[in-house]
Amino acid sequence: MNSSEEMAVSGMSAGRSAMRMGPAELVQAAAMARRFYLEGKSKIQIAEEFGVSRFKVARVLETALERDLVRIEIRVPAELDAERSDALRARYGLRHAVVVESPADAEESPDPENLGEVAADLLGELVTEGDVLGLAWGRSTIHMAAALDRLPPCTVVQLTGVYDAGTAERGSVEAVRRAAQVSGGDAHPIYAPMLLPDAATAQALRHQTGIARAFEYFDKVTVACVSIGSWEPGISTVHDMLTEEERAHYASLGVAAEMSAHLFDAEGRRIGRDLGERCITVKADQLRRIPEVVAIAGGQRKAAAIDAVLRSGLVTSLVTDTSAADYLMTAGPTPTPALNRADPDGA
Repeated sequence: MNSSEEMAVSGMSAGRSAMRMGPAELVQAAAMARRFYLEGKSKIQIAEEFGVSRFKVARVLETALERDLVRIEIRVPAELDAERSDALRARYGLRHAVVVESPADAEESPDPENLGEVAADLLGELVTEGDVLGLAWGRSTIHMAAALDRLPPCTVVQLTGVYDAGTAERGSVEAVRRAAQVSGGDAHPIYAPMLLPDAATAQALRHQTGIARAFEYFDKVTVACVSIGSWEPGISTVHDMLTEEERAHYASLGVAAEMSAHLFDAEGRRIGRDLGERCITVKADQLRRIPEVVAIAGGQRKAAAIDAVLRSGLVTSLVTDTSAADYLMTAGPTPTPALNRADPDGA
């Protein structure tokens, strides 16, 4: 039996209607229910044990539920919201959606640290031995890596450059190293800024030995972990790295969200593709081919951006909070299921 489900079988706690059953019926029903719900025996096995038909076993079990002889409780940790998680998964057609309770200051704190902790546990479930795990730059992925305590043997590769090469040891490079240390696999960090002054400089860096070696793994990544930013100061690292003129230019194109230096409008269409030529990052088409792409993002200030990225079809799973989830459940028309992995641009 799943440890998150507690099955309580009790004749003494039966409701008033259950007391209409005779004592022999109560005892037999409780015994059958115990065999079925707690011991995992089949209806055929129970029928053979008690010398009755399996149809009678089915009727007894149904009656036990109706008359409150059997009570079934499904429990998850208090910080997880199972109902919102399932609703969000269904609305966006995600493979996995995990919603955690927002902290009291959620409005001012996008991507609270507990998202990283839950994402670390999720990666422990999703990653299997021999996988290639890709980590993109982001505060949430850094929090996730710091919380990792179990990971099967796998190769870990950095999917983007860093926000500031001077802080690499405290950022995504360290996250890659941490994940590789936990898994016991090889690490392939990228010691380069995410955004370069021009396309020529970015192209030259891509051919440097260490960076080129990391890029060779991009098409081999099986599980990726990414962050999402909304187009405002302090919420998108790409926004903060650009000049005022550049920010205004991309804003005029309708940018609503950023993920791994790729820009999206509110409908999930990629815009401002010229920016990618200046960036050290995994390509959008490469992300689309990765079997499992987990986004970690939450908070009211990021809710619209999360919706935009989910509509792009690049993400298969999401770890978020109740603050963002409540917005996402009513945001615009029902989106195309993400598992179609269709490109909204048709490209």
